[in-house]
Amino acid sequence: MQDDDAALALHALGWILSDEPRAERLLGMTGLDPAALRASLGERATLAAILSFLTAYEADLVACAEALDVAPTTLAAAAHRLEGPERIDS
Repeated sequence: MQDDDAALALHALGWILSDEPRAERLLGMTGLDPAALRASLGERATLAAILSFLTAYEADLVACAEALDVAPTTLAAAAHRLEGPERIDS
């Protein structure tokens, strides 16, 4: 997992959580409760789920990208990398 992708996912999570209905939608879609979300923030699957949540709804993706001052494609690419197989660097 790239540190930049993880950091981007955590920044995106902050944006998601700034709006209660959106935060509730994230929890509903991921099946996590707030405690489980906090406990799993270091896990690749959770970070991927956060970014995938955004890519599933274009309005949120664009708004989050604007708030984080990145291109929507940057968020989508990070989601794709986090969802893919983890590379083992030798």
